[in-house]
Amino acid sequence: MFGLPFDTGHVLALRVFPENDFGPYRTLWHRDPGGHWSIYVDGPRLDTACPRYYGPACDHTGHGRLDLEWVGPATLRVRLDSPVLDWRLTAVETPLLRLLNSVNGTLPLSTWRSTTMLHIRERLASALGIGRLHLAGVMPSGHTGILMPQRMYLIDDATATLDGTDLGRPARLGENPTIGDVPLPARGVLAIGQAVWEIRDPQEYARTCSETSTAA
Repeated sequence: MFGLPFDTGHVLALRVFPENDFGPYRTLWHRDPGGHWSIYVDGPRLDTACPRYYGPACDHTGHGRLDLEWVGPATLRVRLDSPVLDWRLTAVETPLLRLLNSVNGTLPLSTWRSTTMLHIRERLASALGIGRLHLAGVMPSGHTGILMPQRMYLIDDATATLDGTDLGRPARLGENPTIGDVPLPARGVLAIGQAVWEIRDPQEYARTCSETSTAA
């Protein structure tokens, strides 16, 4: 779940990585109306999940159990144990998205290395009402990353409660919400694809691989 802003000022996002260099994980991101970010990790380590790259822009990072259940053909229910979150969202594919998804799915991964192709994809995202979107850039931690959505769907129908508080209705914002300097979609978007975050320091990479191998 690339990002979903609500009319109350809350923002939710979800990341599910069943495969990566350091081990599978899920994360739930939450921004409150005051602009404070939290990331909750369902996985063995915080430093091999999203907090490694986005943690410096957060007020809180910690562990939590995330349960995901498809309760309809395109309706996902997301539950977090602490804080208690119950979130339902329904994805839709518009005719324009159906066309873009079919084209994007045929392009090789090598096209994501092209700055020109990245900018084209970002401009197409803007045409969908997603706003100013950067698919590649510097994360709050200083690492570089590329998000590579191969299929995208819009989210206009969703409900969510957090510790009993109703987060409101999905919104389409005039400005993109940001985590650090990284913009998230200005309207609800679910994306399926891949992502790469580069650890340029070879010692950091070798140390992380060694630590995760030992833990396993």
